[in-house]
Amino acid sequence: MYYKLNTAEQKTTFTERMMQMAWELDADRPIYAQLVERIRMQIVSGYYQPGGKLPSVRELAATAAVNPNTMQKAFVELERTGLIITQRTNGRNVTEDEELIAGVKQGMAREHMEVFFSKMKELGFTKEEIRALVDGEIMQNVQEEGKGL
Repeated sequence: MYYKLNTAEQKTTFTERMMQMAWELDADRPIYAQLVERIRMQIVSGYYQPGGKLPSVRELAATAAVNPNTMQKAFVELERTGLIITQRTNGRNVTEDEELIAGVKQGMAREHMEVFFSKMKELGFTKEEIRALVDGEIMQNVQEEGKGL
């Protein structure tokens, strides 16, 4: 589903909707890995702010409709990567390391671009045709939003 975000208010509405929606999980992939991806996306997109407190394992497990042990496994993986920090008496927080968050965001963007370019090449597009399509989409987006990227 595609959401066009023009204002901070619309972005908030989108992120609220994203959290309230049942988490769609694919039975063909490990659930904990999908939870890691979802929470990582929420961190890099700014839904969870640097230094901000995360919901408890039980709260997020209930939201995602998964076993708390599975959510705990996802949290352990996110902690291993440095995106979240566990404080013994204060729960879990997002790292304050904005460079780390930006690096993870860039890595995720590169992964999406690799998939995109691979699919476009499968469709028979040349690099020049891909560039023209992307440029056209950017121009259309700029015209619709009335502002640059």
